[in-house]
Parts: sequence; C-alpha cells; structure tokens
Amino acid sequence: MSEVKNETKDVQAEVTVVEEKVSEVGKLDLQTKVSEADVKGFKQTEMSEDGQELIETVVRISRVAKVVKGGRRFSFSAVSVVGDGDGQVGVGLGKANEVPNAIQKSFEAAKKNMIKTVIVDGTVPHEVFVKVGAGKILLKPASPGTGIKAGGSVRAVVEAVGIKNILSKSLGSNNPVNVVKATIEALSQMKSIEEICELRGRTRDEIYK
Repeated sequence: MSEVKNETKDVQAEVTVVEEKVSEVGKLDLQTKVSEADVKGFKQTEMSEDGQELIETVVRISRVAKVVKGGRRFSFSAVSVVGDGDGQVGVGLGKANEVPNAIQKSFEAAKKNMIKTVIVDGTVPHEVFVKVGAGKILLKPASPGTGIKAGGSVRAVVEAVGIKNILSKSLGSNNPVNVVKATIEALSQMKSIEEICELRGRTRDEIYK
C-alpha cells in the first residue's frame, strides 16, 4: 500500500509540473500576440545611402514554427514594403528569431527588389489586371480627389510608390504575400504613352483621335 501511495504522489507531482509549464506557455503566447499586433502596420521613413527618403511599412508579422526532433522551434516572419514615393517600390520577406531582426531583414530584401513604375498626375496611366499565384489584383486610374481606394496590403504598396488617387480590387487569395506581389507585378506592367506609341508604331495624335 505504501508503494502505491508513493507512486500516486509522484504522478500528482508530475501533473502539477506539467500544468505549470502549460500555463507559462499560454502566457508567452499571449505576450507574443500582443507584440505582433503592435508591430503590424508599423511605418517609418529612412534615408538611403544616396540621400533619398524611403517609406518603410510592415504589412504583416506572423509567428512560424519549424518541427524538429526535440519539438517545435518558433521564429517570426515579416512582409514589408519599401518605396521612395516617386515611382519606385519593392517588397521583401524576412525571417528571424526576434521580431525586430525579421523586420530589418524584410526591409533590406525590399530595397534590393525595387521596381520602377509610371505615375501620371498622381495615378496610374491605364487599367491593368494581374494574377500572381492565387492573388488577383485590378488597378484602375482615378480622377484627382478620389484618394486611395484599396485594402491594407494594396494600400501599403501604392502609398509607398507615391500614388495619390487609384481604384483597386483584390480578388482570389487574401494572403498578404500573394496580394503584395500581385500589386508589384501590376505596377511593373504600367507603360507611359510614349512607350505605347513606340510599341504600336504610331504617334500620340493617332492614338488619341
């Protein structure tokens, strides 16, 4: 009987230790979620090496896990947009064990992948529809005073590139990575009237009859 009582005490002690660990993990998860909510949508301006002012925006920060032999290892993944407000914009992804490091990596990646687009009177020159992965984006020009009619991920890109008036529609996937990449691809396909005239072999007056 004494052996059974001792075994029962040992089991109860192990259960108590497990419950304490579970409660600690729950508190840690709660703190992590709060920090993610605080960082999401973070925006700042920074001077580049050539003295150009860059607009840096965090589109999304999420916690990811890698399953290894000893359990799961948690890290953070960040999606950010960087633009100069004058026709250049880029998107970057970064991953690190700490939130600030993940954000910094995403900013650096975005600066390396910047593309140049065409802006006419504060808006896009023509309508374009693009599909990247499961994300579909429609961008349309808008008259002055319309403002930016776009969702969170698309808004971050068009604000960073310097567009003031635009109409947009996001279809398909709501994944911020797909949406942001589709928006970047749509902006890269924008062409000026001079480029269109050259492609068609016509003059400006022939196109605008």
